[in-house]
Amino acid sequence: MNARRTALPAAAAGLLLLLAACGDPGSGGGSADPTAGGDAGGTVCEPVAGDQLVVLDDDQGLQNADNVIPAVNAAAAEADPALIPLLDTVSEALDTDKLIQLNKAVDIDRQTSSEAAAAFVEDEGLAAADASAGAGRAVVVGAANFSESATLGEIYAAVLRSAGYTAEVQTIGNRETYLPALQSGQITLTPEYAATLAEFLNTAANGADAEPVASGDPDATVEALTTLGEEAGLTFGAVSAAQDQNAFAVTTEFAEEYGVETLSDLATACGGGVVLAGPAECPERPFCQIGLEDTYGVTVAEFRSYDFGLIGDAVRGGEASLGLVLSSDGSLAS
Repeated sequence: MNARRTALPAAAAGLLLLLAACGDPGSGGGSADPTAGGDAGGTVCEPVAGDQLVVLDDDQGLQNADNVIPAVNAAAAEADPALIPLLDTVSEALDTDKLIQLNKAVDIDRQTSSEAAAAFVEDEGLAAADASAGAGRAVVVGAANFSESATLGEIYAAVLRSAGYTAEVQTIGNRETYLPALQSGQITLTPEYAATLAEFLNTAANGADAEPVASGDPDATVEALTTLGEEAGLTFGAVSAAQDQNAFAVTTEFAEEYGVETLSDLATACGGGVVLAGPAECPERPFCQIGLEDTYGVTVAEFRSYDFGLIGDAVRGGEASLGLVLSSDGSLAS
């Protein structure tokens, strides 16, 4: 699942696929029935409280590649060859650490999305070299109804304005609402997430039981997305290195004590088990506990259920060793 942080209104557009995979956020703070214990001969990695979380590298590709990518109405892109190259400059500048900082600026430091976007464009030197490339052409940038999408939309709009376009940002709800608007040309472009959109288009074209096309490989996922997009009247700019997807985090103190940087490290170091915090459905979902166990061989000695927005605090407070978070959450900023 990919539930948006509570500081952000939930983006139903980004949730549909991954909620199906991992369920809605839990309802608790309570402890679920412990999973049958770990390897008695291995180390039990007890929680270690700390102020800062660090995401463990998903080195075996459990999660699908939800990299940020600009989705563009195909007819608009064909009519305006200058459009996508300008969006590509954003993709080239954006990575997950910078996306975390953007989310921190808006969700924690309380800047507006337009303020955070303007600072990013200036800091990254993204203003167009040719201020007349857009020649006053009107562009509508769509955004989903959560702050990360709004901020990315404002970045695209700011870059386009610097090239002489007349660009506005419209928040148009979830994917079921904004995707038809993008296909019809009511909006020109929108920030998207490669794996989630690929599976959304896949099931729309091939049915709910279609074989998945997304994976942990960004290039392969974008290749599948591009093919599906052609059939749906969409084209795409360059995929960025920035990812907003499920991730597993520990405190920096935990990582240092047990010497872990990756999920494979965790499985090796903590053969006796860990305490996992996640939404209530996590033990039954392939991108959560099942994935940790089947892909990495992580032993979950105990699972504790929390509302999604409380998981990070549970790990920081020493209630759990490991927690399901979002890779671009602003609270991960150091």
